[in-house]
Formats: sequence, structure tokens, C-alpha cells
Amino acid sequence: MDESGTSFSTGLGMRIWVSPLEGLGFVTILLFLLGTINVFSSSFVIGFQLLGDNLYFLKRHFVAAAIGIAGMVFIIRQGYAWFLKRISIWSIITLGLLITVYFFGIEANGARRWLSIGGITTFQPSELAKIVAILASSAFIGPRLDRRPVSLFSYPIIITLAMAALVTIQPDMGTGMIILGMCLVPYLVAGIPLREWILLIIAGTVGIVLLIYNAAYRAERILAWINPAGYSQTTGYQPLQSLLAIGSGGVKGTGLGMGASKFYYLPEAHTDFAFAVWAQETGFIGSVIVLLLIGGMVCYGIRIAMESPDGRGRILAVGVLFMIVGQSIGNVAMVLSLLPVTGVPMPFFSYGGSALIINMWSMGLLFSVAVESARRGKRSDSTTQADPSRRSRLRLTERLAQNNR
Repeated sequence: MDESGTSFSTGLGMRIWVSPLEGLGFVTILLFLLGTINVFSSSFVIGFQLLGDNLYFLKRHFVAAAIGIAGMVFIIRQGYAWFLKRISIWSIITLGLLITVYFFGIEANGARRWLSIGGITTFQPSELAKIVAILASSAFIGPRLDRRPVSLFSYPIIITLAMAALVTIQPDMGTGMIILGMCLVPYLVAGIPLREWILLIIAGTVGIVLLIYNAAYRAERILAWINPAGYSQTTGYQPLQSLLAIGSGGVKGTGLGMGASKFYYLPEAHTDFAFAVWAQETGFIGSVIVLLLIGGMVCYGIRIAMESPDGRGRILAVGVLFMIVGQSIGNVAMVLSLLPVTGVPMPFFSYGGSALIINMWSMGLLFSVAVESARRGKRSDSTTQADPSRRSRLRLTERLAQNNR
């Protein structure tokens, strides 16, 4: 990093990124491109055999990407503050959509999670609820960030609990927990009282246990996770096939498009278990590359959060980062059987139009925090240059700092 603190260097005097915004942009583009390759590779078999078009899922992926990019550009141009000021509107819209899903949603595989849009495509409102939960907590906690602790007994938690409950009864417990987590993490980062920590742990434990044993298939997933061999022909079949796919990839992989798992051996190969297909076809090397890119996203995202001009931007950046990276790590852990099967998709790698759109919009919010930081930094620099006395004070401060060293 150079003296200005804004450049990233190799240590040989060669500058790589002018700012963390550029680094994050590069990582995001690369993840999207690799994910697009994986979407096609993991879906062309089922697309041809079921729909007679091996490009069916890829085409829809590109449509969702176009909508996501357009929304991302709009978000960056508007700035994150514009969306935070209108959090009440987004909350009402999202709750309305989730209620509509309950009564008029499209049912598939025993779950009612999608809304039909003009009979042309579908949209999953639960994905929108994730980003609204982050916006709600950011709008509330941001101005109070320096007045710790904050209390869980506030309107963002109430709104998010309502959204999570509506998603859980679809049923989709995994996504419901993620939505709740999107709102809770900023509170935990900001700091909550000890008594609320204790209450949260007790309520969370009791709630998860009740939800698991309220539905037999959830309890069976836990048992299959503990003993997959005992459920090899039922609930444990999917995680076992996932491990077989990953193991068969070896170091270099079988080659893009050459993996056998997507030929009906691995259910949901193009959605929840898309990363298993990637691991099989690109091997250990390809998997490590993706994990390194996710690590790069963490580094650049944290830097953007630290440089945010206000508390709302810091909380928003942390929330978006947790959403993308948390789901990525959770999905990788799931396909490796380190976690039970929860149906959490891999951002940018799993096929899913609604998820891709929301992920891109979320990244747009993170980019907008970085853009606002750069914009305010330029204004601050111009003010310093225009004010000789301020410039001299800054020089004096730098000299004193050097002497203290």
C-alpha cells in the first residue's frame, strides 16, 4: 500500500488496485464468470433431457444477470442512503409479497415459495427479504453505532421475525434462518447487552429444536447428517453423492462439462449442489481458486466497511458481506457434509434467477458504500487544499506522529 493509503501493491513497487472498490469489482466479476460457466456445465444435461434445450437454464441465468446488473448500476447511482431512507416502503412491499406467496404462490416439491410474473418467469420474495433485513438493521443501528449497546427490542427485529416466519411456513426453514441472521449480525457487531445475549441463545436453541422436531423430514436430515450411511437410499443419498462427486475430482478435476454427477446421480446438481459439480470438474485446484476469491471479497469488503463515511454504511457493508460470504461458506460446508442439507444456494455458482438478482443488488449496495467513501474523500481533499491553515495543521500533525515513532 502506498503513502496515500489507497493503493494495493505487490511489494515490488507495482500498483495492483487503486482502491478496495477496484479489487472487489474484479473479484465479483471473476466469481460471476466462473459461476456462469458452472451454471451451464451443471445444467445442460437436465435442460436437454427435461426441456429439450441444453441452454435453457443458461439463457434464464443471463436474463437474471441483466436485471441484476441494471439494478446494481441504479443502486450505485442512487447511493445507499436513498434506500435506507425508504426502508419502511421496502419492508411493506416485502411483507406483502411474502403474504401473497402464502395464498397464491406456485407450489413445487411440496413448497410454496415462488410468484409467477406474467406467466413468463417466477420470483422468490424470500430472497428479497434477505436484503431488506440488512437495510432495516443498517438504518436503525447506523446512527446509534457509537451509543452502545443497542437493544434487540426494536422494529427491525420485529419486521425481520415476521418475514422469517412467513418464509419458514412455506416451508423453508434454512432461508428463514438466514433472513433472521441478516438482521441479527449487525446487532451483534454493534453490541447488545449481556442479558439479551443470554435471551437470544435460549430462544434460538429452543426455536431451532422445536422447528426441527415439528417436521419429520427436518429431524431425518439431522440424523442423515450424523449417519449418512444409514440413510444412503433416502435422505442421506444426496450428501453421499456430493462427497463422491467431490472426491472423484481429485487434484485437477475431470474437466469442465465432463463430470458424471450431473447425469442424475446428484439431485439438484445445478442449484444447491452446484459447487460439488465445480469441485468434480475442476478438482482441488479449482475449488481453492473459488475459496481464495471469496477470501479476497472478505478482505476488500472489510476495508470498505472500515472506510465507510458513516455508521449506516459500515453496518450495511458488514451485512452484505455476511450475506454473500456466509451463504458461500455455508453452501461449501453443506456439500462437504460439514453441515446438514439446508438448501442454501452458493452465490453466483448455483442456478437461481431470484438469488442472482438479489446478490447483484446487494453487491451494488456494497459498491455504493465504497463510492460514497471515495466521493467524500475527494471533497475532504479539496477542502484541505483550499484551506492553507488546515493544510498546515495536517502537516504539523504528521510531523508529530513521525517524531513519536
